[in-house]
Amino acid sequence: MGIQVVEKGEIKVVGISWNGNISQKDTIPGLFHVMERRLNEITNKTEEYVFIAPFHSRETEITYYVTAPVEKLEQIPEGMVGFTIPRKNYVFATHKGKLEEIENTYKQIFCWMNEYGYEQDHSALSLEIYKEENIEPNRDEDKHIEIYLPVKAYKY
Repeated sequence: MGIQVVEKGEIKVVGISWNGNISQKDTIPGLFHVMERRLNEITNKTEEYVFIAPFHSRETEITYYVTAPVEKLEQIPEGMVGFTIPRKNYVFATHKGKLEEIENTYKQIFCWMNEYGYEQDHSALSLEIYKEENIEPNRDEDKHIEIYLPVKAYKY
């Protein structure tokens, strides 16, 4: 899988948001369809066709965004949000496989973090990045989803 620590620069994004109980997470794939339909409303998009899905996951609820990267935050469409994800260090890995198996990839990342002494920064957003060929989250074929979990520092 190739887990490593990387620094990701600041990213400006515009998109839609959803908040709900963990038990309602099956709602999330539908957000990608909504975002695809509304993508043309966003101005200042970057050249790269990618969806960035920042999220906060807590014990019982999740806040999930489906966004597109933009050059600048201007003219945010109605019903959308725009914000800047600050430069941050992340534990990075790529999930390769079916979407239903992504939980196993997260478990491997958490084990690696524990083994190497990294602590997740729960005050920062985690990221999932879907590149063009993997945006359709309901396809049953293999996915390549980049996962970035924010870290504070070494625990030791």
